[in-house]
Amino acid sequence: MAVGWIEHPFFRRHWTGRGHPDQPERLDAIARALEGPGIAGRLVRLRFGPATAEDLALVHEPAYVELVRRASEAGFGFIGDPETRLCPESYDVAALATGGVLAACKAVRRKEVRRAFCAVRPPGHHAESDRARGYCLFNHVAVAAEHLLRRGALERVAIVDLDAHHGNGTQALFEARGDVLYVSLHEHPLTLRFPGTGYPGEVGRGDGRGATLNVPLPPRCDGAGYLAALRGTVLPALERFRPAFLLLSTGFDAQATEPGAHLSLAPEDFRRITRELAAAADALCGGRLVSVLEGGYELRGLGPCAAAHVAGLLSGGGGRDRPRARRPRRT
Repeated sequence: MAVGWIEHPFFRRHWTGRGHPDQPERLDAIARALEGPGIAGRLVRLRFGPATAEDLALVHEPAYVELVRRASEAGFGFIGDPETRLCPESYDVAALATGGVLAACKAVRRKEVRRAFCAVRPPGHHAESDRARGYCLFNHVAVAAEHLLRRGALERVAIVDLDAHHGNGTQALFEARGDVLYVSLHEHPLTLRFPGTGYPGEVGRGDGRGATLNVPLPPRCDGAGYLAALRGTVLPALERFRPAFLLLSTGFDAQATEPGAHLSLAPEDFRRITRELAAAADALCGGRLVSVLEGGYELRGLGPCAAAHVAGLLSGGGGRDRPRARRPRRT
């Protein structure tokens, strides 16, 4: 089963400065790991170009998109907060990253590949409509979801966020909408203070009430705890919502060696979690699934976790590794 792969050397041109967690070497670590046996030969490199300003404005204020472009070209060192760094090529890199995610969605919709993994940077899920935050300039997954709804004529899209940090930007963009289900598994905001959102009581508002689901997890939560939350809460929510497309905000900072969080996932846990979500996509939306890299900054653990995730995408979602929970019914 072919899995599309979005990757480009230009993503490394977003320079954040020495010592910053979001280093270009993150993508090198992932690329090396994906060269492993049984993976590289089954990945299809997808062709793509940058997202246009019009694409980005599907979820971002046009004035904000222009601000990021001008601030990058003018040589500003950061935007939004001091940790969200800029260099002269940052706008172009971020726009290319979003374009890659859009191309992956197109390839999956056209059945050129079954699923896709987008190894892009900078990350995106903290970016709001008019604000950069948490290393993120443009919210790639949110743009993709809106693109699928408006230009792909889909009725419902689900986003599952696996990053250790809550995706405040994605939640804010869709919390008043009923056509996007946003589900986040993350470390509890009482122990992982950034971004300060993601409490269970945040369930959306207005037409979107009930379409936001936050599942905060305790420190040192391991793979068994993640799988229990996935099977007990996330998969039933997906079954009820019945999306036409599933997007994953895939952060690898929930791994045990990550210094910026306090969770305890091993590479094999990412494979199991991915297989469960792939099985849900098979059952609910014809297998249409695109995964997008978010966090994950400890290089020794990042590669093996990413390789395990892609192995889970390649597995086809067939079967479970532990006792069965109720499976989504097939269409």
